[in-house]
This record gives sequence, C-alpha cells and structure tokens, in this order.
Amino acid sequence: MINIVIFGPPGAGKGTQAQLLAEKYDFLHISTGDLLRQEVKLETSMGLRAKAIMNRGDLVGDDIVVPLLSRALQYRTTHPDPLNEQDPWDKEIRGEQHRPEGCIIDGFPRTVQQAQTLEFLFTRLKRRIDLVVAIEVPRDELVRRIHERAAISGRADDTEEVIRHRIDLYDQQTQPVLDYYRVSGLLVTVDGSEEIPDTNRRICKAIDLRMGRL
Repeated sequence: MINIVIFGPPGAGKGTQAQLLAEKYDFLHISTGDLLRQEVKLETSMGLRAKAIMNRGDLVGDDIVVPLLSRALQYRTTHPDPLNEQDPWDKEIRGEQHRPEGCIIDGFPRTVQQAQTLEFLFTRLKRRIDLVVAIEVPRDELVRRIHERAAISGRADDTEEVIRHRIDLYDQQTQPVLDYYRVSGLLVTVDGSEEIPDTNRRICKAIDLRMGRL
C-alpha cells in the first residue's frame, strides 16, 4: 500500500492526474475540492459556508476542510458512501469486498499546519505518507488552461480575477508546504507543462521508483 499527496497550482491538472493514477494503481482518490463541492450541492451548513469562500477564490478554512477529509479517510476506506450510489468505491454493498491498494489526496494540505494535521490523521489510521508529487506549470500556461476550462464548465470561481488570486495564494501559502516535504525527502517535482499523457508518464515513473518497481 502506498499513500500519495499530489500538489499543483490551479490549472496544473492535479485532479485529472489523480484520477488517472487512481485507475492505474487502484488508489482511493480523495479530492478536498470534490468533497467541498458535494457539500455545496447538498446545501449542508458546511457547504453554505464554503460556497462564498470558494467563489472569492480564497482557501476554505481548516474548520471546514479537516472534518470533511477526516470523515472521508476514515469512512470511505471501510464503508460505502451513502451519498453517491455510483461511487466506484461503493462495492461492499454489492458484496465485492474490495479495498483500494493505496490512497491519493489532492487539494490538501495547503499550509504547513495542514500538512502536520494530515500526518496526524494518517497516524491514527496506522498509515503514512509515502510520496508527495508536485506538478509544475508556468503561470501563463495555468491562466490559459483555466480560461479554457471556464469556457466549458462555467464555474463561478474561474473568472480572471479569481484565477490570478488563487495562483497567488498557491505561491504564497503552498510553496512552504513543498519545502516542508522536500526536507523530509518525500517530494518529487514533475514538469506538467506538456500534454496529459506526458505528465502522467513522469508521475508514474516516480511512483514506480518509490514502490520498488523500477
């Protein structure tokens, strides 16, 4: 079992890569962005609080994100998700008794304090973080990609002002987290400026090396 955290600024494609890796390696994929959007869709108290914050492009506070992540890590690794009958990990209810071989988290942590919190959550589950992958993409390319995504999705948090604000926040708040993981020897940086398959091959090589497959 290997547990991975994947980083990348808005538009780097970390969500796409996380999904591809989950399929290839049989990982449980937990996206804090997806968890938050699910709460918004369900109009829960947490979702209503998070919605305005997300639309401004600001980071949702630990008081909302950490409980959602903790619940996902503890519950979805042992139970089906009652909120989504199509969840690919909701197999126990169909008698398949399947458990993913590892876990990949995207969208968290974004601060050093969150990194320490994540380590605590993993320790409680008798797990550890084995690899941290950071996807690097030039700023101009990030803006271009998000504009392209906005034209397709119509997401309210993909305006020009919000885009640049989110990238600035990533640079200011998330880079120290990468330094934190670099010191621990867990960090691997990957060039994500080319096509999706190219980035995926680079990440898979890093994972295979960590898993002892190369």
